Amino acid sequence: MKKQLIIALAFSISAFSFAQKKELKTAEKAIKNNNYAEAKAAINQAEGLMSAMDAKLKAKFYYLKGQALYANGKGSIADIDLAIESLGNVEGAYGSEIKQLKQTMSNGVLTTGNTAYEKKDYSKASKYFEKAYRITEVDTLFLYYAASTAVSVKEYDRALGLYEELKNLGYTGIDKQYFATDKESGKEVVLDKGTRDLYVKAGSHIKPGERLTESKKPEIVKNVALIYISNGDNEKALDAIKDARAENPENVDLIVNEANIYLQLDDKDKFKALIEEALAKDPENAVLHYNVGVVNMNNGDMDKAQASYEKVLALDPSFTNAALNLSNLFIEKGNVVIEDMGKLGMSKSDDIKYKKLKVEKNALFQNGADVLINFMAKNTDANSNILLQLKNIYNALGDTEKAKEIGAKLDAMPEGK
Repeated sequence: MKKQLIIALAFSISAFSFAQKKELKTAEKAIKNNNYAEAKAAINQAEGLMSAMDAKLKAKFYYLKGQALYANGKGSIADIDLAIESLGNVEGAYGSEIKQLKQTMSNGVLTTGNTAYEKKDYSKASKYFEKAYRITEVDTLFLYYAASTAVSVKEYDRALGLYEELKNLGYTGIDKQYFATDKESGKEVVLDKGTRDLYVKAGSHIKPGERLTESKKPEIVKNVALIYISNGDNEKALDAIKDARAENPENVDLIVNEANIYLQLDDKDKFKALIEEALAKDPENAVLHYNVGVVNMNNGDMDKAQASYEKVLALDPSFTNAALNLSNLFIEKGNVVIEDMGKLGMSKSDDIKYKKLKVEKNALFQNGADVLINFMAKNTDANSNILLQLKNIYNALGDTEKAKEIGAKLDAMPEGK
């Protein structure tokens, strides 16, 4: 009886092993014939028999599963994830085959990502660029592309994770470029080293050279900070900005971004100090002068605000908000005079003061109007806010004819302008 039992058990194991090999052969044949649905079905059958597989069969199983899921580039992005996982489980075999397959997968995924990018489907492009990196985990440039394209479609949390990963990997994006000048066009072109050397040797190109590209690290830390700002995490944003400024201390945009964080924190003094620091580095920046003007105006320092707005319009005559604010500044000064007029009594001396103050008030209101008139002379497509403010000033001055004239222009403007 014992012998019969042993023979029966051996027969059972043999049949089990035969079934494993049969399913894997079916999968292998289906893959060769590009029949990936059949291959997946056979793999699923074989998976139920895995507990009895030896190391050699398991390696083959995981390798074939990876191929079946990738489906020669037709697999979904979820299938590609599973394919990468399966290939990672292969032990002790198929080393060269897996390396070649991964390279093929990476190239195919990258092509899909590039196609999506050209169609401006940046969300899909980002995911495929990331996958191109995950397959081989060699070219971190793909991870950088994934993060950048994620930012462009405001997938900030995902982009943040990718940027943090790049930082932890020590990615800089610095690359060596080989270049030479095309003799026919006279233009410098960047080539791979072998091609560059070949062209120079052939005489079609001259002045060969090499250089390192700029580091992408400042951009990465800057984007990390901007994402934290967008998420309302100001403390982390400030830490990231400090890192970014350490990488690129002369970057005016970083200083402005830091200033904007302090503005959100309602620290106007720090905001103003940083904007002025940025101005020292970029004195011809109209936006920076405008921001200083706003801060000074909010702080009640009208003379400094006026100087800032006038500087803005000298640098950029089309800066609408600067013109409006400068006009408002004169109106606010006029309103202060009106308050003083209201405090006067009915005496003869007060009557004389009243008349003088009225002249002063009207002059300030006229200054506010002149700012807008000069702006419109330089900008024929001035928006409705300019016209509306000018109309209100003329009404305040009692000049109803001019107010009607401006009102007619305002009514004739296209809606939404």
